[in-house]
Amino acid sequence: MIESEADNRPCDARQVTGRVTRTSPQPVVRAAVPADLEQVASIFAHYVTNSTATLEEVPPTAADWSRRLDELAGRNLPFLVAEAGGAVGGYAYASPWRPKPGYRHTVEDTVYVSPSHTGRGLGSALLGALLAGCLRVGARQVIAVIADTGSDASAALHRRFGFTEAGRLAGVGRKHGRWIDTVLMQRELGRDG
Repeated sequence: MIESEADNRPCDARQVTGRVTRTSPQPVVRAAVPADLEQVASIFAHYVTNSTATLEEVPPTAADWSRRLDELAGRNLPFLVAEAGGAVGGYAYASPWRPKPGYRHTVEDTVYVSPSHTGRGLGSALLGALLAGCLRVGARQVIAVIADTGSDASAALHRRFGFTEAGRLAGVGRKHGRWIDTVLMQRELGRDG
């Protein structure tokens, strides 16, 4: 079951993602709360320490995540978690794309799934719910900034949700002794004035 972020009522996954691709129980996707942030910090710390999926080099603490949750809530932007088996198995949030006022209708998405929960549809459930939340708050464009790690999983997830590649920045990051490209993907959500 997926919960609607707007009112936390359960809804069918097809309402969020447009399709259901497997028969296993759907994760519960809901707004993040402070009690989730230790698990969020732990998930992200894995990727900071063990991968080039993020160019962060020092894992943020739960207190850092609390500040981020507050900042995004203050901007009315979604920060979601996916529960699976009673634990937070992943998270997603939208943040401002750029600080200049003219970019206020464009957001950047972030989606991370715990290594122990990959392959279970949590990424799809999170991204579908995040896009729905972004549309509700008036976002028109969503940008994904993906470190080119040699794995296509993140880009493939975004392509399934209608993102297209908008560009590549070559060798702009360095981590674990290697230069890393960044792929930019983009999806339009709505057309209004």
